[in-house]
Amino acid sequence: MTAQILSAIFTIIIGVGGCVVYYWGANKILDTVFPSRGVSGAAAVDNLRRQGLIRPWLFVGPAMLIVTVYLVYPVIETLRLSFMDRGGENFVGLANYSWALGDREFRSSIFNNLLWLAVVPAACTFFGLIIAVLTDKIWWGNIAKSLVFLPLAISFVGASVIWKFVYEYRAEGQTQIGILNAAVQYLGGTPQVWISTPFWNNFFLMVILIWIQTGFAMVILSSALRGIPEETIEAAVIDGANPFQIFWKIMVPQIWGTIAVVWTTITILVLKVFDIVLTMTNGQWNSQVLANLMFDWMFRGGGDFGRGAAIAVIIMLAVVPIMIWNIRQANREGGGGH
Repeated sequence: MTAQILSAIFTIIIGVGGCVVYYWGANKILDTVFPSRGVSGAAAVDNLRRQGLIRPWLFVGPAMLIVTVYLVYPVIETLRLSFMDRGGENFVGLANYSWALGDREFRSSIFNNLLWLAVVPAACTFFGLIIAVLTDKIWWGNIAKSLVFLPLAISFVGASVIWKFVYEYRAEGQTQIGILNAAVQYLGGTPQVWISTPFWNNFFLMVILIWIQTGFAMVILSSALRGIPEETIEAAVIDGANPFQIFWKIMVPQIWGTIAVVWTTITILVLKVFDIVLTMTNGQWNSQVLANLMFDWMFRGGGDFGRGAAIAVIIMLAVVPIMIWNIRQANREGGGGH
């Protein structure tokens, strides 16, 4: 444990320190090669212009290199593998995609992903919006927001471990240490193995992601609500609108663009959901999702690079259009587009 902590601290120091050294050193070298001080006026102007042309690339260059190495290349390689056999050596055309469309587990994963899409983005956005509105009306609102936002700092695996204790089941006659089963038993009910109950276990897993992402929705929507002109609220009050009407007919329409961005951002996250399912059920009991199925085929028992890559491409094709729309909508909200 101590070694892991020291390793994490060392990694943070090297990572952050390396960035500081790089940017400081790059600026220093640039200023040395093209000095703007101690030279004649015309030369100083030329050097400042050269610095202005080069400096953005010094800052953006490493990020572009990392994106190319860790994003662009893997996408191209995944596309290639999706047309190859299990070992990634022989071309098989669309055979992997044909298999996916006919595979029962793949169809079950599609259904579960659609179920997640129908529930999680809507629930996160709804709860985030309600909490954002209510916490603006109370003196301890910032404390409440901090508590709601806190789960966002926890990794999906860490959150899953926490919720495993909530859903924990012990055999009849033993003390129920899971909060949910303890409550059920206290109320006279029968404890259940919640995460192994087909269909319903999907909803118990969704609760974890809703718990994590509600804080994200709350923060973004709270900021949007504060941008609503007070004049519109005052005019509605003068016209006799009640709080419910003000919320739904005055406030929500004015932040609808932000709501859509939050909704689609969480939708993209849901399409890629993996950690929670892997940690809680490993896709058992009809809880499989596309990302976990891809992992199974590519790296575990399946051992088929072609099929795993085909599933990855399908996930990517589902995510990219939503991501493009999300970026355009965010640009409109920020005044960067029409």
